[in-house]
Amino acid sequence: MSLVRAVVNWKLRSRSLELGKRTLVMGVVNLTPDSFSDGGNFLDPDGAVRRGLELLEQGAAVLDLGAESTRPGALVGLAEARVSAEEEQARLLPVIEGIRKARPEAVISADTYKSATAKAAIEAGAEIVNDVSGFTWDPEMARVCADAKCGVVLMHTRGRPDEWRAQEKLPADASMASVRSGLAESLQQAIARGVAPASIVLDPGYGFGKKFEENYALLARQAELLELGRPLLAGVSRKSFLGHTLAGLFGGKQAPVDARETASIAAMVATILHGASLVRVHDVRAAVEAARIADAVLAAS
Repeated sequence: MSLVRAVVNWKLRSRSLELGKRTLVMGVVNLTPDSFSDGGNFLDPDGAVRRGLELLEQGAAVLDLGAESTRPGALVGLAEARVSAEEEQARLLPVIEGIRKARPEAVISADTYKSATAKAAIEAGAEIVNDVSGFTWDPEMARVCADAKCGVVLMHTRGRPDEWRAQEKLPADASMASVRSGLAESLQQAIARGVAPASIVLDPGYGFGKKFEENYALLARQAELLELGRPLLAGVSRKSFLGHTLAGLFGGKQAPVDARETASIAAMVATILHGASLVRVHDVRAAVEAARIADAVLAAS
């Protein structure tokens, strides 16, 4: 299908970001001891602030700060979630405040599905709420975001992380239909509860309840999701499906997380060529360079 990545202004809490003319890079800072990618590396607030500032210097347009891991098997989206809202905020808020003190112009996204944490993060200066559940795990999240008039990322996830291993693989058409219908429902509910459409970006949720091969089928047809009328964010960085594909180069075992950077860049470029306006990454400098090349291809097509 033909690709039309529209140029739009993404309305955030206190400003807007232009999406579509060039790909924007969202740099990840995990404030957790157990993230699949870099858990524990930036648990210290001062270290996390330094990491955030480093990613900004490397060209990140947005920093995505998360203080609760949503890795496969994690108990999240439940009343018995291991990380309480209070603990999540204790990890997150000092880092938002530290980055804002050093770089007041920094655009910060709070990666949380808890409305209480979202509200506290916005009050601390976050411009965006990135909800991996697409507003499905906390019924108060839409109201908080609507009241704050902040930017919103609605991600698709099929079930909770503790359910993923038991899920069956879906055929490509069924998998795509699940993602599309789930995102459409999240979008409809967000707008019905007062979130401005211009504030919303959609994320297909690579790796979130999708079996390894399903992610490639989704990526190949990702541009179809542009028909929902909102820009797309794609996060493929260091995901397990990449490690699975590289297993033949690592003695039949999944490539370890620290050996997935080249694959991450390759997959990221594919998401841009299939319509993503934003990409969520760990290695910002390489992503910025690769996105420039992908954007040049799109501009010439």
